Amino acid sequence: MAAGSSAAKIEPTRIEVPKKENEREGVAIARVAINPAVHAAKTQQKFVSGFGELEIADILAVLKEQTSAAEDGKTGRAEAMLAAQAHTLDAIFNSLASRAADNMGHYPETVERYLKLALRAQSQSRATWETLSTIKNPPMANYVGQANISNGPQQVNNGSSRTGKNKKAPIEQLEKKNASEWLDAGTACATSGDDPEMEAVGAVDRTQK
Repeated sequence: MAAGSSAAKIEPTRIEVPKKENEREGVAIARVAINPAVHAAKTQQKFVSGFGELEIADILAVLKEQTSAAEDGKTGRAEAMLAAQAHTLDAIFNSLASRAADNMGHYPETVERYLKLALRAQSQSRATWETLSTIKNPPMANYVGQANISNGPQQVNNGSSRTGKNKKAPIEQLEKKNASEWLDAGTACATSGDDPEMEAVGAVDRTQK
C-alpha cells in the first residue's frame, strides 16, 4: 500500500456476513454467529501468539479449508495434529516428572503434586495415540456395516417364498387320526412257559420281611 493512502485498515475482529436472497439481516448474523468455525476462530485468535495480531477473517478462512477437508474424509491434518499433541504431552510428562525428582526427599507434597500432573499428561498422551490409531485403523465393525448396506437388504430364509406365502406343509395332529393308521396293537399272546427261570423271580429273590 502506498504511503498516504486513505484505505481503511480492516479490523482484526470484523467478519464479513454474507446475506442470502430475501434473508433478514438478523438471521444472516445469527447464522454466522453460531457457526462452529467462527467460534473456533475467535478462540484461536485469543490463544495463538507469536505471530502478531491475526485477523479473525483469515483464521476463519483457513479453518473452513480444514473442516471441508475433514468432511471429505481427508484426515491428514487431524492425524498430524494428534501426533504433534501426543509428543507435546509426552514432553510435559517428562518435564513434570523431572521436577518431581528434583524435590524427592525434601518436599513430599510437592513431589506428589508433580507426579500426579505428570501421570495425567502421560495418560492424555496415551489416549491421543489410541485415538490416532483408531482413525488410521477403523474397527472391523464399521466395514461389516458398510458391506451389509452396500449389498442391499439381506434375505432371511425362514421357509417362506419371495412372495411372502408360507409353503410349509401343515403339521398333522396324530390324535385326530385313526389309531389303526399309526399304532398296531396286535392280538394278546398267551403266557409262554419256555423260560421258567424268569417266572419265579419274586419268590427266589424276595426277602422274608
